[in-house]
Amino acid sequence: MRDFAELQQRLETACAVDKPGSRVPHVLIALPSFSLGESLLSHYVDRIPALEHRYLVAALVLPRIPGAELVFTSSQPPDDAVVDHYLSLVPPAERASVRRRLRVLVVPDRSGRSIAAKLLDRPDLLAGLRGWIGDRPAFIEPWNVTADEVQVARWLDAPINGTAPELWPLGFKSAGRRLLRGSGVPVPFGCEDVRSVEDVDRAAGEVLRRRPGAAGVVVKLDDSGAGDGNVVLRCDGLPGAAGRLRDAARRLPGWFLAALRSGGVVEEFVTGDRFASPSVQGDISPDGSVTVLATHEQVLGGDSGQVYLGCTFPADSGYAAELGRYGSAAGEALARCGARGRYGVDFVASATGDRWHVQALEINLRKGGTTHPYAVLRNLVPGRYDVEGGRWVAEDGEIRAYSSTDNLVDPDWTGLDPRRVVDAVTAAGLRFDRGTRTGVVLHMLSGLAIDGRCGLTAIATSTAAALEMVERTRACIDEAARRPAGAGRAAEG
Repeated sequence: MRDFAELQQRLETACAVDKPGSRVPHVLIALPSFSLGESLLSHYVDRIPALEHRYLVAALVLPRIPGAELVFTSSQPPDDAVVDHYLSLVPPAERASVRRRLRVLVVPDRSGRSIAAKLLDRPDLLAGLRGWIGDRPAFIEPWNVTADEVQVARWLDAPINGTAPELWPLGFKSAGRRLLRGSGVPVPFGCEDVRSVEDVDRAAGEVLRRRPGAAGVVVKLDDSGAGDGNVVLRCDGLPGAAGRLRDAARRLPGWFLAALRSGGVVEEFVTGDRFASPSVQGDISPDGSVTVLATHEQVLGGDSGQVYLGCTFPADSGYAAELGRYGSAAGEALARCGARGRYGVDFVASATGDRWHVQALEINLRKGGTTHPYAVLRNLVPGRYDVEGGRWVAEDGEIRAYSSTDNLVDPDWTGLDPRRVVDAVTAAGLRFDRGTRTGVVLHMLSGLAIDGRCGLTAIATSTAAALEMVERTRACIDEAARRPAGAGRAAEG
């Protein structure tokens, strides 16, 4: 197997042929491999296949790149209704070609591990895929890159469009804050390299000393994602705030304190009369050039209010351009360190009065919750993100926005057949329409069997229209769940 550093030298050549209109035969391997710590991944064991299936929307790129073949890897095959749904969004004359160029590689393993780790247990599958690729240019699009993804790359003799594992700590909370500050990007007041309850106590005290009216602090594990490594300790500026935070720190769960020994941060819990959680998604090309792809408003929830649930695009016009500049500065700093592929920067925006104040919270050296909805827009409504204008401009000059969620959920939907959902959305006239270039694209439908959960991206001419489309979709799925099975099928367009 080829040395990884030598293998990565071929990335630029492989990516160069993966452009719209390219007819050069090549292979794109989608590896939605969630290589995370055991404590974090354990929260998602049952939902791992559904999360993997979000990235099946990558198939929508195939009509735009005639020479590409896509290998989608997963620990569970997607339902035929899901594949049919994506094919229905492709011009009829191209469906046969797209279906022929889409290959699903399944590793039937439902354990709580990444698909890369599961693939390494199946050298027969890796050898078969390597033989099928042959001499064609190929590269891997990962979710993130650890030693397991590197080993898969070496097996397949295909470079990875992502940041090498030795640079992964750049995305840790402590290192990320330092990189952001060094790039001129503002961050909330806080302390890095926190490792114990005593450290949390000292850091929280320092936050209160510098920010007497602080509502509290956020304790974040260095190596965490999706908000699951964040705990908010509140004092709400009340008397005895230091004591309140000290008591709250001593009640942190044991698993969190164990993970904290590897490092974390404590920073001010930012609030305001108005508050938002925007983000920037960017890309670092193999040659090191940086592109800001999009800005989003993130929808957060969960017990801590820190867990990603969905997003709207684009970010608020009051600060979207500022986000773009900060995101570009962070990307340039990451590129100088050797980072490649997708990255994201999460922000907090707060306002007391008319002026927004934007601060960066963390760097993600991986794909994220805003990646798959952006891919849907980019491939169904090709265009560009206008960084200064904070908007998506289609090739014909029209503007598009979207609302996306991975958490359209109702316990009463549990066990609902994915095809019934697809048919209901189609019958309601909500499915994405190639003529108007607006509508709903479904994803994560395998989650219905687990806990009645699915996801979607609703593309419209404005964010308000996209949000309204999400609610109409929720209503039509609810109606489908109450309707007897076999009550009718909608024709595909």
